Amino acid sequence: MTASRGPHRPQNPIPSSILIGAGIIGAVVIVVAVVFALVSHDSGAVQHPTATSQAPVYTPPSRKPAPPANGRLPVFTAPAGLGANCQYPRTPQPAAKDVDPPRSGRVSTDPAEIGATIDTDQGPIGVTLDNAKAPCTVNSFISLAHQGYFDDTGCHRLTTAASLGVLQCGDPSGDGSGGPGYDFANEYPTTEYPPGDPGLKRPVLYPRGTLAMANAGPNTNGSQFFLVYRDSQLPPQYTVFGTIGDDGLATLDAIAAGGVEAGGRSPEDGAPNTKVTITAVHVD
Repeated sequence: MTASRGPHRPQNPIPSSILIGAGIIGAVVIVVAVVFALVSHDSGAVQHPTATSQAPVYTPPSRKPAPPANGRLPVFTAPAGLGANCQYPRTPQPAAKDVDPPRSGRVSTDPAEIGATIDTDQGPIGVTLDNAKAPCTVNSFISLAHQGYFDDTGCHRLTTAASLGVLQCGDPSGDGSGGPGYDFANEYPTTEYPPGDPGLKRPVLYPRGTLAMANAGPNTNGSQFFLVYRDSQLPPQYTVFGTIGDDGLATLDAIAAGGVEAGGRSPEDGAPNTKVTITAVHVD
């Protein structure tokens, strides 16, 4: 999603027609009549620093072919140097909540999966973090969780469109404009495509149960993330870093059933009627 507030740009998983993001970090991309943009900063559901932020850019092997255009997320193929040099440069936008950047440098991909629970006042959301596919992202999420960054923060955006069903969280400011004061590069599925590949703009299926990062553009990941409770269509530019368990999906279904608060971006995109506050994130 993509959004912007003042000098910051929100993070969203929806295109400009349907912004789903978190302030500078929020913009969600919604195919069809809704705009694709999952951003996490001010105006959307994406959480990213200003356009001048300098997150490291991953460059996949030049001869790597684009994945087949079958409308689904591409099969994962570990890129060379996966997790070898995770960087979290500071951004011009200060952190929405005092926090230290995670450890930079090499991050292990072992164990391949790490369990975690996002406790909310609406019920628990159990997730499995995919450390083998997105180690830099998981490293950041765990670091923020251990520092209590997500504690007592609201989930500011819900989308209920036919092609996009997500709940966006991770912004302590509560309006989609906040981030952790640093950003980092995209991982899977973006890294499955050569730079500039047209496939990066074609929507693919982000299936129900996907946990992914909101952003304000390539390589602007911060703290905002979105939880997919219904199969959704988005360009493969939102890092997938985990899956949601059955208990979490039940919680999300109940929240989504409450609908979107009046006065939002659209009747299908705005603050959830059922207010959601993350009380803590526990990592196994």
